[in-house]
Amino acid sequence: MEFDSDPAPDNCDALILGGGLAGLTLALQLRQRLPQLRVLVLERKPHPVPLAAHKVGESSVEIGAHYFSHVLGLKSHLQASQLKKFGFRFFFSEGRRDIDRVTELGASSYLQVPSYQIDRGVFENFLGEEVRRRGVCFIDQAVVRTLQLAPAPEAGEAPRPHQVTWEHAGRQHTTSARWVLDASGRAGLLKRQLGLAAPNAHEAHAVWFRIQGRIDVDDWSRDAAWLSRCDPPHRWQSTNHLVGAGYWVWLIPLSSGAHSIGIVADPRIHPLESMNTFEKAMAWLQQFQPRLFDELDKRSDSLLDFAFFRRFSYGCKQLFSIQRWALTGEAGVFLDPFYSPGSDFIAMGNTYITELVSRDMEGERWTAQAIVYEQLMQSFYDNTLTLYVDQYPLFADPEVMPVKVVWDYTYYWGVLAQIFFQDRLTDLGVMAQLRHELSHCASLNRAAQDFLRRWSQVSARRNPARMLDQSTLPWFAELNASLNDARLSQGDFVARLRRSTQQLRALLRQMAALAHRDHPELDDTAVRDILAQALPHQDPNPWDHVPMLAWGALRSPLTPSAQDSKTLAEDPA
Repeated sequence: MEFDSDPAPDNCDALILGGGLAGLTLALQLRQRLPQLRVLVLERKPHPVPLAAHKVGESSVEIGAHYFSHVLGLKSHLQASQLKKFGFRFFFSEGRRDIDRVTELGASSYLQVPSYQIDRGVFENFLGEEVRRRGVCFIDQAVVRTLQLAPAPEAGEAPRPHQVTWEHAGRQHTTSARWVLDASGRAGLLKRQLGLAAPNAHEAHAVWFRIQGRIDVDDWSRDAAWLSRCDPPHRWQSTNHLVGAGYWVWLIPLSSGAHSIGIVADPRIHPLESMNTFEKAMAWLQQFQPRLFDELDKRSDSLLDFAFFRRFSYGCKQLFSIQRWALTGEAGVFLDPFYSPGSDFIAMGNTYITELVSRDMEGERWTAQAIVYEQLMQSFYDNTLTLYVDQYPLFADPEVMPVKVVWDYTYYWGVLAQIFFQDRLTDLGVMAQLRHELSHCASLNRAAQDFLRRWSQVSARRNPARMLDQSTLPWFAELNASLNDARLSQGDFVARLRRSTQQLRALLRQMAALAHRDHPELDDTAVRDILAQALPHQDPNPWDHVPMLAWGALRSPLTPSAQDSKTLAEDPA
Protein backbone atom coordinates (compact mmCIF):
# COMPACT_ATOMS: atom_id res chain seq x y z
CA MET A 1 0.00 0.00 0.00
CA GLU A 2 1.44 3.38 -0.98
CA PHE A 3 1.21 6.43 1.24
CA ASP A 4 -1.45 8.95 0.33
CA SER A 5 -0.72 12.61 -0.31
CA ASP A 6 -0.04 13.32 3.40
CA PRO A 7 3.75 13.92 3.53
CA ALA A 8 3.87 13.04 7.23
CA PRO A 9 2.31 9.60 7.87
CA ASP A 10 1.58 8.92 11.52
CA ASN A 11 2.34 5.19 11.26
CA CYS A 12 4.35 2.84 9.07
CA ASP A 13 5.75 -0.67 9.01
CA ALA A 14 9.42 0.29 8.62
CA LEU A 15 10.91 3.68 9.48
CA ILE A 16 14.41 4.16 8.08
CA LEU A 17 16.57 6.81 9.75
CA GLY A 18 18.84 8.16 7.03
CA GLY A 19 18.43 8.53 3.28
CA GLY A 20 21.97 7.91 2.14
CA LEU A 21 23.28 4.85 0.31
CA ALA A 22 22.43 2.33 3.06
CA GLY A 23 18.97 3.70 3.84
CA LEU A 24 17.77 4.17 0.27
CA THR A 25 18.96 0.76 -0.91
CA LEU A 26 17.33 -0.83 2.15
CA ALA A 27 14.05 0.91 1.28
CA LEU A 28 14.25 -0.44 -2.28
CA GLN A 29 15.00 -3.97 -1.11
CA LEU A 30 12.16 -3.96 1.42
CA ARG A 31 9.63 -2.75 -1.15
CA GLN A 32 10.95 -5.25 -3.68
CA ARG A 33 10.39 -8.10 -1.22
CA LEU A 34 7.09 -6.76 0.20
CA PRO A 35 5.43 -4.38 -2.32
CA GLN A 36 2.70 -3.41 0.18
CA LEU A 37 5.11 -2.57 3.01
CA ARG A 38 4.68 0.99 4.28
CA VAL A 39 8.20 2.44 4.35
CA LEU A 40 9.14 5.92 5.57
CA VAL A 41 12.67 7.29 5.06
CA LEU A 42 13.77 10.40 6.98
CA GLU A 43 16.91 12.17 5.74
CA ARG A 44 18.45 15.17 7.49
CA LYS A 45 20.14 16.70 4.42
CA PRO A 46 18.35 18.22 1.42
CA HIS A 47 17.85 16.28 -1.79
CA PRO A 48 19.09 16.26 -4.48
CA VAL A 49 22.61 16.15 -3.07
CA PRO A 50 25.56 17.77 -4.89
CA LEU A 51 27.31 15.78 -7.60
CA ALA A 52 30.63 14.31 -6.46
CA ALA A 53 28.99 14.27 -3.01
CA HIS A 54 31.53 14.45 -0.23
CA LYS A 55 31.19 10.89 0.99
CA VAL A 56 33.48 7.89 1.41
CA GLY A 57 32.45 4.80 -0.53
CA GLU A 58 32.94 5.63 -4.19
CA SER A 59 34.54 2.36 -5.27
CA SER A 60 32.45 -0.82 -5.26
CA VAL A 61 33.69 -4.39 -5.34
CA GLU A 62 31.96 -7.56 -6.44
CA ILE A 63 29.42 -8.11 -3.65
CA GLY A 64 28.30 -4.49 -3.55
CA ALA A 65 28.19 -4.24 -7.34
CA HIS A 66 26.14 -7.44 -7.57
CA TYR A 67 23.77 -6.13 -4.91
CA PHE A 68 23.18 -2.86 -6.75
CA SER A 69 22.93 -4.34 -10.23
CA HIS A 70 21.24 -7.72 -9.75
CA VAL A 71 19.57 -7.82 -6.33
CA LEU A 72 18.11 -4.30 -6.62
CA GLY A 73 17.87 -4.35 -10.41
CA LEU A 74 19.84 -1.14 -11.01
CA LYS A 75 22.18 -2.49 -13.69
CA SER A 76 20.98 -0.09 -16.38
CA HIS A 77 21.75 2.93 -14.19
CA LEU A 78 25.22 1.63 -13.32
CA GLN A 79 26.06 0.99 -16.95
CA ALA A 80 24.68 4.30 -18.21
CA SER A 81 25.55 6.72 -15.40
CA GLN A 82 28.52 5.28 -13.51
CA LEU A 83 32.02 4.18 -14.57
CA LYS A 84 32.96 0.54 -15.00
CA LYS A 85 35.97 -0.13 -12.80
CA PHE A 86 39.20 -1.57 -14.20
CA GLY A 87 39.86 -3.44 -10.97
CA PHE A 88 42.35 -2.53 -8.27
CA ARG A 89 45.82 -1.35 -9.33
CA PHE A 90 48.89 -0.80 -7.16
CA PHE A 91 52.08 1.16 -7.79
CA PHE A 92 54.98 0.82 -5.34
CA SER A 93 55.92 4.39 -6.05
CA GLU A 94 56.96 5.94 -2.74
CA GLY A 95 59.32 8.85 -3.36
CA ARG A 96 59.29 8.17 -7.12
CA ARG A 97 58.18 10.12 -10.17
CA ASP A 98 59.02 7.33 -12.65
CA ILE A 99 55.87 5.29 -12.17
CA ASP A 100 56.73 3.17 -15.22
CA ARG A 101 59.92 1.97 -13.49
CA VAL A 102 58.35 0.47 -10.37
CA THR A 103 56.42 -2.72 -9.70
CA GLU A 104 52.78 -2.49 -10.79
CA LEU A 105 50.15 -4.95 -9.57
CA GLY A 106 46.87 -5.27 -11.43
CA ALA A 107 45.08 -6.97 -14.28
CA SER A 108 46.00 -6.17 -17.89
CA SER A 109 42.38 -6.72 -18.98
CA TYR A 110 38.97 -6.70 -17.35
CA LEU A 111 38.04 -9.77 -15.31
CA GLN A 112 34.63 -11.37 -15.81
CA VAL A 113 32.65 -9.92 -12.89
CA PRO A 114 32.09 -6.15 -13.16
CA SER A 115 32.33 -3.55 -10.44
CA TYR A 116 31.88 0.20 -10.63
CA GLN A 117 33.28 3.55 -9.55
CA ILE A 118 30.26 5.12 -7.88
CA ASP A 119 29.68 8.86 -7.99
CA ARG A 120 27.72 9.02 -4.75
CA GLY A 121 25.95 12.26 -5.68
CA VAL A 122 24.69 10.87 -8.98
CA PHE A 123 23.77 7.52 -7.40
CA GLU A 124 21.99 8.84 -4.32
CA ASN A 125 19.96 11.32 -6.37
CA PHE A 126 18.90 8.46 -8.62
CA LEU A 127 18.05 6.31 -5.57
CA GLY A 128 15.99 9.11 -4.04
CA GLU A 129 13.89 9.33 -7.19
CA GLU A 130 13.69 5.55 -7.48
CA VAL A 131 12.38 4.93 -3.94
CA ARG A 132 9.62 7.48 -4.53
CA ARG A 133 8.73 5.79 -7.84
CA ARG A 134 8.40 2.52 -5.94
CA GLY A 135 6.02 3.93 -3.34
CA VAL A 136 8.38 4.78 -0.50
CA CYS A 137 7.67 7.98 1.47
CA PHE A 138 11.05 9.75 1.39
CA ILE A 139 11.26 13.05 3.27
CA ASP A 140 14.47 15.05 3.16
CA GLN A 141 15.43 17.91 5.52
CA ALA A 142 13.80 15.94 8.34
CA VAL A 143 15.45 16.09 11.78
CA VAL A 144 14.83 13.26 14.25
CA ARG A 145 14.29 14.61 17.76
CA THR A 146 13.38 11.58 19.91
CA LEU A 147 13.38 7.80 19.59
CA GLN A 148 11.21 5.84 22.00
CA LEU A 149 11.76 2.12 21.49
CA ALA A 150 9.07 -0.31 22.58
CA PRO A 151 10.18 -3.40 24.53
CA ALA A 152 10.08 -6.81 22.91
CA PRO A 153 6.61 -8.30 23.41
CA GLU A 154 6.01 -11.22 25.73
CA ALA A 155 4.94 -14.54 24.24
CA GLY A 156 1.52 -14.21 22.66
CA GLU A 157 1.49 -10.43 23.09
CA ALA A 158 1.05 -8.14 20.08
CA PRO A 159 4.10 -5.94 19.44
CA ARG A 160 3.84 -2.32 20.52
CA PRO A 161 5.08 0.27 18.02
CA HIS A 162 8.15 2.43 18.39
CA GLN A 163 7.58 6.19 18.51
CA VAL A 164 9.77 8.61 16.56
CA THR A 165 9.41 12.38 16.84
CA TRP A 166 10.86 14.45 14.01
CA GLU A 167 10.72 17.93 12.49
CA HIS A 168 10.24 19.02 8.90
CA ALA A 169 9.62 22.49 7.47
CA GLY A 170 9.10 23.96 10.93
CA ARG A 171 6.50 21.38 11.99
CA GLN A 172 6.86 18.54 14.49
CA HIS A 173 5.56 15.07 13.69
CA THR A 174 5.30 11.78 15.55
CA THR A 175 5.33 8.49 13.68
CA SER A 176 4.63 5.02 15.04
CA ALA A 177 6.66 2.25 13.44
CA ARG A 178 6.72 -1.52 13.78
CA TRP A 179 10.42 -1.53 12.84
CA VAL A 180 13.03 1.23 13.29
CA LEU A 181 16.03 0.78 11.00
CA ASP A 182 19.02 3.05 11.59
CA ALA A 183 20.93 4.04 8.46
CA SER A 184 22.00 7.43 9.80
CA GLY A 185 25.71 6.91 9.09
CA ARG A 186 28.31 8.03 11.59
CA ALA A 187 25.66 10.02 13.46
CA GLY A 188 24.63 6.60 14.76
CA LEU A 189 21.31 7.65 16.31
CA LEU A 190 20.44 4.25 17.78
CA LYS A 191 24.04 3.37 18.51
CA ARG A 192 24.46 6.47 20.68
CA GLN A 193 21.10 6.09 22.40
CA LEU A 194 21.69 2.42 23.26
CA GLY A 195 25.43 2.65 23.98
CA LEU A 196 26.38 0.17 21.25
CA ALA A 197 29.67 1.77 20.11
CA ALA A 198 32.56 -0.72 20.09
CA PRO A 199 36.14 0.34 19.29
CA ASN A 200 38.40 -2.09 17.47
CA ALA A 201 42.13 -2.71 17.18
CA HIS A 202 42.54 -0.92 13.84
CA GLU A 203 43.85 2.61 14.23
CA ALA A 204 43.94 4.48 10.96
CA HIS A 205 42.86 7.84 9.60
CA ALA A 206 41.96 9.25 6.20
CA VAL A 207 41.98 12.59 4.45
CA TRP A 208 40.33 13.00 1.08
CA PHE A 209 39.35 15.60 -1.45
CA ARG A 210 37.99 16.02 -4.95
CA ILE A 211 39.58 17.75 -7.92
CA GLN A 212 37.51 18.74 -10.93
CA GLY A 213 38.81 16.98 -14.03
CA ARG A 214 40.35 13.63 -14.84
CA ILE A 215 43.68 12.33 -13.52
CA ASP A 216 44.94 9.90 -16.16
CA VAL A 217 47.76 7.76 -14.80
CA ASP A 218 48.62 6.66 -18.35
CA ASP A 219 49.69 10.23 -19.08
CA TRP A 220 52.47 9.87 -16.51
CA SER A 221 54.71 7.94 -18.93
CA ARG A 222 55.52 7.94 -22.63
CA ASP A 223 57.09 4.48 -22.53
CA ALA A 224 55.34 2.50 -25.27
CA ALA A 225 55.92 -0.88 -23.63
CA TRP A 226 54.49 0.32 -20.33
CA LEU A 227 51.49 1.90 -22.01
CA SER A 228 50.75 -1.29 -23.96
CA ARG A 229 50.55 -3.47 -20.86
CA CYS A 230 46.82 -2.83 -20.43
CA ASP A 231 44.08 -3.55 -22.95
CA PRO A 232 42.19 -1.28 -23.03
CA PRO A 233 44.76 1.35 -21.94
CA HIS A 234 42.44 2.71 -19.26
CA ARG A 235 44.41 2.60 -16.02
CA TRP A 236 42.53 5.75 -14.96
CA GLN A 237 39.35 3.68 -14.55
CA SER A 238 41.00 1.49 -11.91
CA THR A 239 41.01 2.29 -8.25
CA ASN A 240 44.68 3.25 -8.39
CA HIS A 241 46.70 2.79 -5.21
CA LEU A 242 50.02 4.58 -4.70
CA VAL A 243 51.48 2.70 -1.77
CA GLY A 244 54.26 3.15 0.75
CA ALA A 245 55.23 2.31 4.32
CA GLY A 246 52.16 2.71 6.51
CA TYR A 247 49.84 4.32 3.96
CA TRP A 248 48.10 4.17 0.62
CA VAL A 249 46.76 6.89 -1.65
CA TRP A 250 43.62 6.31 -3.70
CA LEU A 251 42.75 7.76 -7.10
CA ILE A 252 39.09 7.18 -8.05
CA PRO A 253 37.41 8.73 -11.13
CA LEU A 254 33.80 9.88 -10.85
CA SER A 255 31.22 9.96 -13.63
CA SER A 256 30.46 13.63 -12.96
CA GLY A 257 33.97 14.47 -14.19
CA ALA A 258 35.70 14.90 -10.83
CA HIS A 259 38.49 12.74 -9.44
CA SER A 260 38.62 11.60 -5.82
CA ILE A 261 41.99 11.51 -4.00
CA GLY A 262 42.47 10.09 -0.53
CA ILE A 263 45.36 9.38 1.82
CA VAL A 264 44.78 6.58 4.33
CA ALA A 265 47.48 6.02 6.93
CA ASP A 266 48.57 4.36 10.14
CA PRO A 267 48.98 7.21 12.67
CA ARG A 268 51.99 5.49 14.24
CA ILE A 269 53.87 6.11 10.98
CA HIS A 270 52.10 9.11 9.44
CA PRO A 271 50.23 11.26 12.02
CA LEU A 272 47.00 12.88 10.95
CA GLU A 273 48.44 16.28 11.86
CA SER A 274 50.88 15.93 8.96
CA MET A 275 48.05 15.95 6.37
CA ASN A 276 44.84 17.36 7.89
CA THR A 277 44.61 20.41 5.61
CA PHE A 278 44.90 20.57 1.84
CA GLU A 279 48.17 22.48 2.14
CA LYS A 280 49.62 19.88 4.53
CA ALA A 281 48.37 17.04 2.35
CA MET A 282 50.09 18.57 -0.66
CA ALA A 283 53.37 18.93 1.26
CA TRP A 284 53.03 15.31 2.36
CA LEU A 285 52.41 14.16 -1.23
CA GLN A 286 55.41 16.15 -2.44
CA GLN A 287 57.59 14.04 -0.15
CA PHE A 288 55.96 10.60 -0.47
CA GLN A 289 54.17 10.59 -3.86
CA PRO A 290 55.80 13.39 -5.86
CA ARG A 291 54.34 12.41 -9.24
CA LEU A 292 50.82 12.89 -7.92
CA PHE A 293 51.91 16.15 -6.29
CA ASP A 294 53.11 17.39 -9.69
CA GLU A 295 49.71 16.57 -11.19
CA LEU A 296 47.74 18.29 -8.43
CA ASP A 297 50.00 21.31 -8.03
CA LYS A 298 49.10 22.63 -11.47
CA ARG A 299 45.36 22.36 -10.82
CA SER A 300 44.95 23.24 -7.15
CA ASP A 301 42.42 25.90 -8.19
CA SER A 302 40.11 22.99 -9.18
CA LEU A 303 39.79 21.77 -5.57
CA LEU A 304 36.15 20.97 -4.77
CA ASP A 305 36.31 19.96 -1.10
CA PHE A 306 38.52 18.53 1.65
CA ALA A 307 37.74 16.44 4.75
CA PHE A 308 39.35 14.00 7.16
CA PHE A 309 38.41 11.28 9.65
CA ARG A 310 40.47 10.37 12.69
CA ARG A 311 40.24 6.69 13.64
CA PHE A 312 37.53 5.89 11.11
CA SER A 313 37.28 2.16 11.88
CA TYR A 314 34.83 0.89 14.52
CA GLY A 315 32.56 -1.97 15.46
CA CYS A 316 29.14 -2.26 17.09
CA LYS A 317 27.93 -4.41 19.97
CA GLN A 318 24.66 -5.33 18.26
CA LEU A 319 23.17 -4.87 14.80
CA PHE A 320 19.84 -6.77 14.85
CA SER A 321 17.38 -6.94 17.75
CA ILE A 322 14.27 -8.96 18.59
CA GLN A 323 12.86 -5.57 19.70
CA ARG A 324 12.39 -4.88 15.98
CA TRP A 325 15.26 -2.50 15.40
CA ALA A 326 18.41 -2.87 13.34
CA LEU A 327 21.46 -0.91 12.17
CA THR A 328 22.95 -0.89 8.69
CA GLY A 329 25.82 0.81 6.86
CA GLU A 330 28.05 3.17 8.83
CA ALA A 331 25.42 3.44 11.56
CA GLY A 332 26.66 -0.03 12.51
CA VAL A 333 30.24 -0.94 11.58
CA PHE A 334 32.99 0.42 9.37
CA LEU A 335 36.23 -1.37 8.53
CA ASP A 336 38.53 0.49 6.13
CA PRO A 337 38.23 1.95 2.61
CA PHE A 338 40.99 -0.43 1.44
CA TYR A 339 39.32 -3.15 -0.69
CA SER A 340 36.13 -1.03 -0.54
CA PRO A 341 34.09 -3.29 1.79
CA GLY A 342 31.57 -0.60 2.75
CA SER A 343 28.98 -1.38 0.06
CA ASP A 344 29.50 -5.11 0.68
CA PHE A 345 28.51 -4.73 4.31
CA ILE A 346 25.53 -2.59 3.31
CA ALA A 347 24.48 -5.39 0.95
CA MET A 348 24.80 -8.08 3.60
CA GLY A 349 23.25 -6.04 6.43
CA ASN A 350 20.31 -4.94 4.27
CA THR A 351 19.73 -8.51 3.12
CA TYR A 352 19.56 -9.76 6.70
CA ILE A 353 17.25 -6.89 7.72
CA THR A 354 14.95 -7.49 4.76
CA GLU A 355 14.69 -11.17 5.66
CA LEU A 356 13.84 -10.38 9.29
CA VAL A 357 11.25 -7.70 8.48
CA SER A 358 9.68 -9.92 5.82
CA ARG A 359 9.41 -12.92 8.10
CA ASP A 360 7.87 -10.78 10.81
CA MET A 361 5.34 -9.13 8.48
CA GLU A 362 4.38 -12.51 7.00
CA GLY A 363 3.79 -14.05 10.43
CA GLU A 364 6.77 -16.42 10.28
CA ARG A 365 9.24 -17.15 13.06
CA TRP A 366 12.14 -14.73 12.93
CA THR A 367 13.65 -14.10 16.38
CA ALA A 368 15.97 -17.11 16.25
CA GLN A 369 17.13 -15.96 12.83
CA ALA A 370 17.91 -12.51 14.24
CA ILE A 371 20.26 -14.07 16.78
CA VAL A 372 22.05 -16.23 14.20
CA TYR A 373 22.27 -13.41 11.63
CA GLU A 374 23.88 -11.26 14.32
CA GLN A 375 26.50 -13.94 14.94
CA LEU A 376 27.18 -14.35 11.22
CA MET A 377 27.41 -10.61 10.53
CA GLN A 378 29.79 -10.08 13.45
CA SER A 379 31.94 -13.00 12.28
CA PHE A 380 32.13 -11.54 8.75
CA TYR A 381 33.20 -8.23 10.30
CA ASP A 382 35.81 -9.85 12.58
CA ASN A 383 37.28 -11.97 9.78
CA THR A 384 37.53 -9.01 7.41
CA LEU A 385 39.07 -6.81 10.09
CA THR A 386 42.12 -9.12 10.20
CA LEU A 387 43.01 -7.95 6.67
CA TYR A 388 43.81 -4.50 8.11
CA VAL A 389 44.99 -4.70 11.72
CA ASP A 390 48.75 -4.02 11.87
CA GLN A 391 49.04 -4.65 8.11
CA TYR A 392 49.74 -1.11 6.89
CA PRO A 393 53.55 -1.47 7.18
CA LEU A 394 53.31 -4.18 4.47
CA PHE A 395 52.03 -1.71 1.91
CA ALA A 396 55.55 -0.60 1.02
CA ASP A 397 56.67 -4.16 0.21
CA PRO A 398 56.65 -4.94 -3.55
CA GLU A 399 57.38 -8.60 -2.82
CA VAL A 400 54.97 -9.47 -0.02
CA MET A 401 52.10 -7.05 -0.66
CA PRO A 402 51.21 -8.58 -4.08
CA VAL A 403 50.98 -11.98 -2.40
CA LYS A 404 48.77 -10.51 0.33
CA VAL A 405 46.44 -9.01 -2.30
CA VAL A 406 46.13 -12.38 -4.07
CA TRP A 407 45.45 -14.10 -0.74
CA ASP A 408 42.86 -11.53 0.29
CA TYR A 409 41.06 -11.75 -3.05
CA THR A 410 41.08 -15.55 -2.93
CA TYR A 411 39.55 -15.51 0.53
CA TYR A 412 36.94 -12.94 -0.56
CA TRP A 413 35.98 -14.46 -3.91
CA GLY A 414 36.20 -18.05 -2.68
CA VAL A 415 34.16 -17.70 0.52
CA LEU A 416 32.16 -14.55 1.27
CA ALA A 417 31.40 -13.58 -2.34
CA GLN A 418 30.32 -17.14 -3.15
CA ILE A 419 27.84 -17.07 -0.26
CA PHE A 420 26.34 -13.78 -1.42
CA PHE A 421 26.29 -14.43 -5.18
CA GLN A 422 24.73 -17.84 -4.64
CA ASP A 423 22.00 -16.28 -2.46
CA ARG A 424 22.95 -18.39 0.57
CA LEU A 425 23.46 -15.57 3.07
CA THR A 426 20.19 -16.26 4.90
CA ASP A 427 20.20 -20.04 4.31
CA LEU A 428 20.85 -21.24 7.86
CA GLY A 429 20.71 -24.89 6.85
CA VAL A 430 23.63 -24.64 4.43
CA MET A 431 25.52 -22.28 6.75
CA ALA A 432 25.25 -24.86 9.53
CA GLN A 433 26.45 -27.58 7.16
CA LEU A 434 29.49 -25.43 6.33
CA ARG A 435 30.25 -24.43 9.92
CA HIS A 436 33.55 -26.37 10.00
CA GLU A 437 34.74 -25.04 6.64
CA LEU A 438 33.90 -21.41 7.48
CA SER A 439 35.69 -21.69 10.82
CA HIS A 440 38.71 -23.30 9.15
CA CYS A 441 38.85 -20.60 6.46
CA ALA A 442 38.80 -17.94 9.17
CA SER A 443 41.72 -19.70 10.90
CA LEU A 444 43.60 -19.91 7.62
CA ASN A 445 43.08 -16.19 7.08
CA ARG A 446 44.34 -15.26 10.55
CA ALA A 447 47.39 -17.46 10.04
CA ALA A 448 48.06 -15.98 6.59
CA GLN A 449 47.92 -12.40 7.90
CA ASP A 450 50.32 -13.28 10.73
CA PHE A 451 52.67 -14.99 8.30
CA LEU A 452 52.60 -12.10 5.80
CA ARG A 453 53.54 -9.72 8.59
CA ARG A 454 56.54 -11.84 9.60
CA TRP A 455 57.60 -12.34 5.99
CA SER A 456 57.59 -8.61 5.30
CA GLN A 457 59.84 -7.98 8.29
CA VAL A 458 62.68 -9.83 6.51
CA SER A 459 61.74 -9.10 2.88
CA ALA A 460 64.35 -7.52 0.60
CA ARG A 461 61.51 -5.39 -0.86
CA ARG A 462 62.89 -5.51 -4.40
CA ASN A 463 61.02 -3.13 -6.66
CA PRO A 464 61.90 -3.84 -10.31
CA ALA A 465 60.14 -2.27 -13.26
CA ARG A 466 57.53 -4.92 -14.05
CA MET A 467 53.84 -5.65 -13.99
CA LEU A 468 52.45 -8.48 -11.88
CA ASP A 469 49.44 -9.27 -14.02
CA GLN A 470 46.66 -10.95 -12.08
CA SER A 471 44.95 -12.02 -15.30
CA THR A 472 47.91 -14.36 -16.01
CA LEU A 473 46.96 -16.47 -12.97
CA PRO A 474 44.41 -18.77 -14.68
CA TRP A 475 42.97 -20.14 -11.44
CA PHE A 476 42.55 -16.59 -10.13
CA ALA A 477 40.61 -15.42 -13.19
CA GLU A 478 38.52 -18.61 -13.07
CA LEU A 479 37.67 -18.01 -9.41
CA ASN A 480 36.42 -14.54 -10.29
CA ALA A 481 34.41 -15.86 -13.25
CA SER A 482 32.79 -18.53 -11.06
CA LEU A 483 30.82 -15.78 -9.33
CA ASN A 484 28.72 -15.52 -12.50
CA ASP A 485 27.61 -19.18 -12.31
CA ALA A 486 23.92 -19.98 -12.08
CA ARG A 487 22.59 -20.90 -8.66
CA LEU A 488 24.00 -24.26 -7.54
CA SER A 489 22.15 -27.00 -5.74
CA GLN A 490 22.82 -27.17 -2.01
CA GLY A 491 25.13 -30.15 -2.49
CA ASP A 492 27.09 -28.47 -5.27
CA PHE A 493 27.37 -25.26 -3.26
CA VAL A 494 28.75 -27.11 -0.24
CA ALA A 495 31.24 -28.86 -2.52
CA ARG A 496 32.32 -25.50 -3.98
CA LEU A 497 33.02 -24.02 -0.53
CA ARG A 498 35.01 -27.12 0.36
CA ARG A 499 37.09 -26.67 -2.79
CA SER A 500 37.66 -23.05 -1.78
CA THR A 501 38.96 -24.28 1.57
CA GLN A 502 41.35 -26.65 -0.20
CA GLN A 503 42.47 -23.81 -2.44
CA LEU A 504 43.23 -21.56 0.53
CA ARG A 505 45.20 -24.31 2.27
CA ALA A 506 47.30 -24.90 -0.84
CA LEU A 507 47.87 -21.18 -1.36
CA LEU A 508 49.09 -20.73 2.20
CA ARG A 509 51.48 -23.67 1.81
CA GLN A 510 52.88 -22.16 -1.40
CA MET A 511 53.22 -18.75 0.25
CA ALA A 512 55.26 -20.35 3.02
CA ALA A 513 57.42 -22.23 0.52
CA LEU A 514 58.16 -19.04 -1.47
CA ALA A 515 59.08 -17.12 1.64
CA HIS A 516 61.27 -19.87 3.09
CA ARG A 517 63.15 -20.22 -0.19
CA ASP A 518 64.51 -16.70 0.09
CA HIS A 519 64.38 -16.41 3.87
CA PRO A 520 65.21 -19.69 5.63
CA GLU A 521 65.18 -17.83 8.93
CA LEU A 522 61.40 -17.72 8.67
CA ASP A 523 61.28 -21.44 9.40
CA ASP A 524 61.37 -20.81 13.12
CA THR A 525 59.17 -22.16 15.89
CA ALA A 526 56.76 -19.21 15.91
CA VAL A 527 56.10 -19.44 12.18
CA ARG A 528 55.76 -23.22 12.30
CA ASP A 529 53.20 -22.80 15.08
CA ILE A 530 51.21 -20.36 12.97
CA LEU A 531 51.14 -22.74 10.02
CA ALA A 532 50.49 -25.80 12.14
CA GLN A 533 47.37 -24.19 13.60
CA ALA A 534 46.06 -23.48 10.12
CA LEU A 535 47.32 -26.61 8.35
CA PRO A 536 47.01 -29.39 10.94
CA HIS A 537 46.91 -32.11 8.31
CA GLN A 538 49.12 -32.28 5.24
CA ASP A 539 46.24 -33.94 3.45
CA PRO A 540 46.36 -34.65 -0.28
CA ASN A 541 45.20 -31.48 -2.00
CA PRO A 542 44.78 -31.20 -5.77
CA TRP A 543 45.64 -27.50 -5.58
CA ASP A 544 49.11 -28.31 -4.24
CA HIS A 545 50.13 -29.15 -7.82
CA VAL A 546 48.91 -25.83 -9.25
CA PRO A 547 51.62 -23.11 -9.31
CA MET A 548 49.27 -20.56 -7.79
CA LEU A 549 51.76 -17.68 -7.54
CA ALA A 550 53.41 -18.07 -10.94
CA TRP A 551 52.68 -14.84 -12.80
CA GLY A 552 52.81 -16.36 -16.30
CA ALA A 553 55.56 -14.97 -18.49
CA LEU A 554 56.00 -12.12 -16.01
CA ARG A 555 57.54 -14.41 -13.37
CA SER A 556 57.00 -14.85 -9.67
CA PRO A 557 57.43 -11.68 -7.60
CA LEU A 558 60.37 -13.38 -5.91
CA THR A 559 62.38 -14.20 -9.01
CA PRO A 560 63.42 -11.09 -10.95
CA SER A 561 64.81 -11.71 -14.40
CA ALA A 562 68.32 -10.73 -15.43
CA GLN A 563 66.89 -7.51 -16.86
CA ASP A 564 65.11 -6.82 -13.57
CA SER A 565 68.37 -7.40 -11.69
CA LYS A 566 70.16 -5.00 -14.03
CA THR A 567 67.44 -2.42 -13.32
CA LEU A 568 67.86 -2.93 -9.59
CA ALA A 569 71.60 -2.46 -9.85
CA GLU A 570 71.16 0.75 -11.82
CA ASP A 571 68.39 2.13 -9.60
CA PRO A 572 68.25 0.59 -6.14
CA ALA A 573 65.52 2.99 -4.97
